[in-house]
Amino acid sequence: MHYSHKKLFLFFLSCIVLIFNYRNSGFVTATSELGLNYGLLGDNLPPPSKVINLFKSIGITKIRIFDPNTDVLNALRGHKDIGVTVGVKDQDLAALAGSEEAVNAWFTTNIEPYLADVNIAFITVGNEVIPGPTGPHVLPVIQSLTNLVKSKSLPISVTTVVSMASLGQSFPPSAGTFTSQAREQLTPVLNFLSQTSTPIFVNIYPYFPYASDPTNIQLDYATSSMETVVVQDGPLGYSKMFDAMFDAFVWAMEKEGVKDLPIVVSETGWPSAGNGGVTTPDIAATYNRNFLKHVVSGKGTPKRPNSGIKGFIFATFNENQKPAGTEQNFGLYNPVDMKPIYKLF
Repeated sequence: MHYSHKKLFLFFLSCIVLIFNYRNSGFVTATSELGLNYGLLGDNLPPPSKVINLFKSIGITKIRIFDPNTDVLNALRGHKDIGVTVGVKDQDLAALAGSEEAVNAWFTTNIEPYLADVNIAFITVGNEVIPGPTGPHVLPVIQSLTNLVKSKSLPISVTTVVSMASLGQSFPPSAGTFTSQAREQLTPVLNFLSQTSTPIFVNIYPYFPYASDPTNIQLDYATSSMETVVVQDGPLGYSKMFDAMFDAFVWAMEKEGVKDLPIVVSETGWPSAGNGGVTTPDIAATYNRNFLKHVVSGKGTPKRPNSGIKGFIFATFNENQKPAGTEQNFGLYNPVDMKPIYKLF
């Protein structure tokens, strides 16, 4: 086959472009597997329409909002390529738990108006209220909302969000067990979710145990940067603290007879300021890049090696109405100019 010099030049040019795009788009093209938490506790946040455009520009197709905010949900109209997780406010749970009519009214007001042109994928009932005084309200609300979406044949899953505080012991991972209160409140929820293989959402932050003991916990282990095993737990070796925390929760579920229930990481991240040298943009970038790589790789944890990680980074923006310190500095972007705190996508 004969090629002209011009055709050969164009062929090699196209190869260079393809290689360049491949090498430089790894994060961008892969972010369909990653979600972002979109918190609203700030008085300087950009309008939701601009935020939706930001999500689309970086390839984000999953977001989580903490309550059914009408401005955000209206801005999402027509963007059905973005799957949305919508939270039920913690303070609403007591009233909803005692009344099917209240649950129906909540759904009619907060979800139904958006079903035609917003892709609502999950409803989360409570954020880290188990274990605690509000914990007993979670299961009845999950049950009522699940029955409601099933009666309407809607592809919406209903679950709750818990934190690692539900574990009384987490080290080594195989010793993972729930606290007595978490066992009482969470195990019935897990059993209910198991009936439909609906994931439990878990907030997992290696930053917090590291920040509480930076002398004895290696930074590279906490940021998932280690190449070698740090914790050997029987046949399972851990080079990432994230994996150890995830698997501790898996072990705790199994001790309650709950096996193979999917886990979605509802929040993870690292603050870029607020606690001296352990909260810098470089460290935060390292942690979140490594979490993104973990998600994109499709690889699981030592205990669940064949189940890829799904999850949401916290958070989209720094939020100045959260408690002062690290809580205000988990964002990927500055809300005023929407510029990244550090390069991730």
